[in-house]
Amino acid sequence: MELFFSDTFELPLPVGHRFPMSKYRLLRDRIVASALHDRCRLQVAPAATNDELALAHCRDYIRRVQAGELSDLEIRRIGFPWSLKMVERSRRSSGASIAAAKSAVRTGSVAVNLAGGTHHASRAVGGGYCVFNDACVAIRVLQRDGLISRAVIVDLDVHQGNGSADICQDDSSIFTCSLHCDKNYPFLKAHSDLDVALPEGIDDEGYLRALDQTLAQIAEVFAPQFVFYLAGADPYLGDRLGRMRLTKHGLERRDRRVFDWCWSQGLPVAVAMAGGYSPNVADIVDIHFQTVQLAYDHFRRMTTVAAQD
Repeated sequence: MELFFSDTFELPLPVGHRFPMSKYRLLRDRIVASALHDRCRLQVAPAATNDELALAHCRDYIRRVQAGELSDLEIRRIGFPWSLKMVERSRRSSGASIAAAKSAVRTGSVAVNLAGGTHHASRAVGGGYCVFNDACVAIRVLQRDGLISRAVIVDLDVHQGNGSADICQDDSSIFTCSLHCDKNYPFLKAHSDLDVALPEGIDDEGYLRALDQTLAQIAEVFAPQFVFYLAGADPYLGDRLGRMRLTKHGLERRDRRVFDWCWSQGLPVAVAMAGGYSPNVADIVDIHFQTVQLAYDHFRRMTTVAAQD
């Protein structure tokens, strides 16, 4: 299974910034120290090109991001100070999702971006620590290259994927699904193809019931050829921005359900880590590492069946 990382491309943040940037490097370190290191192929993420980014974003927005011409308000909405390193890191994060998506389709199984999930970036504006929308860019690249026609974004970050909904609002070939906390960022929601707004404080069982219903509903109304899965760590009960009460075991069961659903539908899946804001960064790393482990189990299951066929 292929894993793509971009943590070597530093995004400099001021002291005390609340985004836990170290989680990406610590996740890769955890993988390198585990048995997964010998079972998976870790690769540096390529940078998304301007033409690739323009499949989901306005060219003028891309130009202004790269030239450092965003307004103060636009920078505040994103939440990161502008720098050339910020631009490069954002391009690499989208490039990692493009590479993971191509790998998943090529093998008919799964591949992972060890960052990504930047679902608040809309067509012409960023937001919520998101500059470019890696999931939408990756899917549009697959479509451009004739690898797929239809895809579904299964967004299980605790925050609504408003940017993905905006980019795909008039695109019937991409089904956007967001299972999120209702009373949470963004406070002005967009309209996904399927929005499932959950109450604050929801626990494992309530969340998993909603997820089962959501996956069943997708299968009833849409026939994807590919899944892009945003596996947020922020529904965790210890997350300071999440407002949900899922345990690590509950998040493990969540991931298993998504991979089992992909298995039942015979769908390749690319995974991005998405949000995670626990004050204890080790908790975020535990949750993301758990997702990668389960992705590998899914990869092994899919490729074993393919070899038998």
